Formats: sequence, structure tokens, C-alpha cells
Amino acid sequence: MNTTSQKTAIEELALPGVCGLRPYEPGKPVDELERELGLTNIIKLASNENPLGVSQKVIAAITAALSELSRYPDGNGFALKQVLADKHGVTTQQVTLGNGSNDILELLTRAFVSPDNEVVFSEHAFAVYPIVTQAVGAKAVVVPATEWGNDLEAILAAITDKTRVVFVANPNNPTGTCVAGDSLKSFIKRVPEHVLVVIDEAYFEYAQDLFPDYESAEEYLAESPNLIVTRTFSKAYGLAALRMGYSLSSVEIADFLNRVRQPFNVNSLAMTAAITALSDTQHLADTLEMNKAGIEQYHQACIELGLEWIPTAANFISINVKQNGREVFEKLLQRGIIVRPVDNYGMPDFIRITVGSKEENQRCIEALMEVLQT
Repeated sequence: MNTTSQKTAIEELALPGVCGLRPYEPGKPVDELERELGLTNIIKLASNENPLGVSQKVIAAITAALSELSRYPDGNGFALKQVLADKHGVTTQQVTLGNGSNDILELLTRAFVSPDNEVVFSEHAFAVYPIVTQAVGAKAVVVPATEWGNDLEAILAAITDKTRVVFVANPNNPTGTCVAGDSLKSFIKRVPEHVLVVIDEAYFEYAQDLFPDYESAEEYLAESPNLIVTRTFSKAYGLAALRMGYSLSSVEIADFLNRVRQPFNVNSLAMTAAITALSDTQHLADTLEMNKAGIEQYHQACIELGLEWIPTAANFISINVKQNGREVFEKLLQRGIIVRPVDNYGMPDFIRITVGSKEENQRCIEALMEVLQT
């Protein structure tokens, strides 16, 4: 069989936008590096996970729920939606649950974006934005960044009659940059009604702690019927493996999202864990304290090494290593340290490092010093 002709035939069946996509590049798993290099005591600082791990209260709640694994989850997520509605001062009809907040981003494009439409987002923005855009055949309009972050005025200028969605990550991943509340409010007000404004707040908890001028876009939901705010439990709440996210929006937008949402898209353990995590305020406080101390560790290390970094409002830091970032990434792998190369984000001289425990940060810093001095 001619595999070349078979590949061409399959490509002809695929949507043009999908043919032009590169798969999402996740952080390298620890067990994969162990297999490849035979290393032990590896630390992973690549995926913006919580170094404190899961709240003990969450573990207890999940353990108690294990006997119900043979049952389908509540397809409407009533209990979790009620907790989230109370937390945010909205109705349960305004809450949409997702298998991670990425799921919400995909639901949005499937429900509202056609191949004739455009989706606008910033340079150096989260890699999922082009993926969900091109997957439905729409055109991605990438706006040049300013100081590594969202240029809201340029994004507004890029909106046309064909624009259907605007994505703004606040804070932005992988740069960690943040938009101040007054600028964000002005931006949302000026986006035309025919455009959905998606404010991705995956790192909300960290930004609230680190960035004095930060405001959540949820404050503007009542006056902005075209606004959607997305959140996740994967970061500050340490539930990355369970894939739990949600959005807040108008009732009408949420209704359309639920029309394309897969039945039982969120599992029972994830919903149980999320409800419990929201109640464990001490675990969240400890998480934010550890993160702030870790950011300071990396600031001091960069000063010692003469390196520049992008000021961050998240649980990671992007550092300009003044050479090929992917090569530095590879050299760190040889030393059992997994960070994130970000050349695929248009940042070839940078690496992104997740804040870990004090000991993990120190080991990463020492390895980075060694790499840069060789």
C-alpha cells in the first residue's frame, strides 16, 4: 500500500484549518524523562501545577465518593453550580461547567464561530486559542503584543464585521502579564455587541494576590451581555488531573454552550473535589504564600545571573536566558529539571518556569546557573 497517497487522501478529508495546526505541546511527563534518561529525583516545573498538591480535605472527600464510581455524574452539576453561583453572586443558569477551562473555550467556538468568522487574540497568547479557532475553520487574527502582554487598543482596532470572538488571558500565559482593572473595563465596554469577549482568568487567584490593580471581569457581567469569564481548578486549587473548569456569562450564552456540551463532560470526583477545594481557604492561602516566596526566589536568581524576566502575576515566570531557550530546556532535562520552552509562542530566547517548593526552586536555579555557565 502506498502510505504517501493514503496520507494525502486523509488530509483531503480533514478540515483545512486542522491541517494547518500543530498539536498542543504539554509539559514533558516525569515518567517519560525517567524512561529516556534513566534519571531519578526529577522535578517538573513545566505545567504550572500547584507544588503543595491537593488539599487533604479534598482527598478525604474524593475517598468518601469512591463507592459511587459506577454511577453517572450529575449531568447538570447542580451542587457545584450552586456553590459557584453563591460565590460569584450569579444564578446557576449563568454557570457552565467544563472538563477544564479549555473545554469551555472549545464550546464557545463550536457554538458561535463559523468558517466565515474571525477570532482575535494577542501574540504570545495561550496556545489553545489558535487550536479551537482553526479547528472550526475560522481565521485567527493575531495582534502584536505590547511589553509581552495584551495590547487592548490594538485588539479593538483588529475587530471587523467578521470578528465573532476575542480572547484575552488575564493574566496571560506564558508571559504572566496582567491588564489593570480600569483598562479592562474600558475595553469590554467598547467591544461591539456582535463580538463575544472571553476573559480567561485561569490564574485569577495568583493575580489577585500579586497584582494590586487586578480586577476580575466578573464585575462587569451584569452590564456586558457579550462577556464570558473562564476559570479553572487546575492551578491554585491543585486539581489539574481532574480537569475541572467553568465559565460565568449571561443566561443566554450559557444556554448555547450547554447545547453543544457533551453529556457528563465533568466527572463526579472532579465536582466533589471542586466543592471541597472552594471551602478550604487555608490551603489556598498557603498556596499563594508559597507562590509569592518562589517568585521572589527567581527574581533574586535573575539579578545574580544578570538575566531579564517578565514581571508575572501568575504561578510561573518567563526568563530571557539570552540564548536558544529550547537548548537550555534540553540541558536542564539532562539534570532532571523539566521547565517549558516557549519558542512555539514566539519567544525563542525564553524559558518558562513554574514556581515550585522552595527546595525545587533552589535546585532549578542551581541547575540553570550551571547550564548558563557552560
